[in-house]
Amino acid sequence: MSVLQLAGTEDDRQPQAADVEIVLPVYNEATQLEPSVTKLRRYLDEAFPFTSLVTVVDNASTDDTWTVAEHLAASLPGVRAVHLGEKGRGRALRAAWSTSTAEVVAYMDVDLSTGLDALLPLVAPLLSGHSDVAIGSRLAHGAHVVRGAKRELISRCYNLLLRVTLQGRFSDAQCGFKALRREAAAELLPSVADDAWFFDTELLVQAERRGLRIHEVPVDWVDDPDSRVDLVRTALDDLRGVWRLFREPPPKDDGHLDRRERPEDAPADELLRFAGVGVASTVVYLLLFVALRYPLGALAANAVAIVLSSLANTAVHWRLAADARQRLDRRGLVLSALALLGVSLGLTTAALVTMTALTDGGLAVELVAIALANALAAIVRFSLLRAWVFRPHLGPGAVPEPAAPAGD
Repeated sequence: MSVLQLAGTEDDRQPQAADVEIVLPVYNEATQLEPSVTKLRRYLDEAFPFTSLVTVVDNASTDDTWTVAEHLAASLPGVRAVHLGEKGRGRALRAAWSTSTAEVVAYMDVDLSTGLDALLPLVAPLLSGHSDVAIGSRLAHGAHVVRGAKRELISRCYNLLLRVTLQGRFSDAQCGFKALRREAAAELLPSVADDAWFFDTELLVQAERRGLRIHEVPVDWVDDPDSRVDLVRTALDDLRGVWRLFREPPPKDDGHLDRRERPEDAPADELLRFAGVGVASTVVYLLLFVALRYPLGALAANAVAIVLSSLANTAVHWRLAADARQRLDRRGLVLSALALLGVSLGLTTAALVTMTALTDGGLAVELVAIALANALAAIVRFSLLRAWVFRPHLGPGAVPEPAAPAGD
């Protein structure tokens, strides 16, 4: 990553010691950039009680975005622009936040989907020292959101997946409205590997693992119909990121070791562990189905989603069984995975065909049908894996209890 160019008035070219620096990551936003920055700067000057700096970070745009950004930085005090040679929202935030001297660093989407009145409640707990990280939430009580059913479902499923797999306690990982104390950003940025859309999620997971205080603000949010986000590619990238974080142990010194680092507790939590993996794999399955439904059709999307979620389910069970120091029947695991794949595919396909024949169809009906069929398959999966694949053993160095002497 390289910063190719900075633009702004002489006072704005270098990060200022403002109370709050707000970053706008942009890619090919030449049309929307000027009205959004003008509106944001006017709000900050007229209604925001703290000093502020707006930094536009252009991620290798191929249109006139950088030209517009240079013009804004030269004509509006309190605005600067940074041009990067590579794409990535996370890369943009890393570049701006890591060089900021503001007490609080923040970012928002350039379309200003989030109401600006939420900015003060977002940053005030950080400036007071009450919290370390603050996030806008479209799923918290009190939020008012305007967006399509598809995006709403994907968002809720994704955040449920984070709760089940990564024990996330935040309600909305991907809302483009976040802020951190500068010290928190300096601590977290080196631990965040992603430079694209998953950056937000990884940042919050790492913050929780380090015991940082996260404050949530319900927001008014209106979906941008011109969003350039590739939902399928983003969903797959996010799932890979979740798997990577799932495999990483939390920091050893944060006092919040998760269950995977405490195998001695696994027998008592067996049912909970199986249930958690089952819920997570179901969420993954439904996310994939929704993402693939329209480009592939219902039956093909179901088949691909079943295969991928079944593979993920088997891999997680494999890891958890090893972490719990259980004897792993590898042959049984492979055979059971193939059998369960066939059962799940057969049940969900039959459910789709039946519901389509009995009703007018539609995404909502299809989701109900496959969710119920997958729940039935999950019961079979639990019974089979519990009885056949994972069998507890005595543990390293344990000695079987001797048989009682004859005649006793």
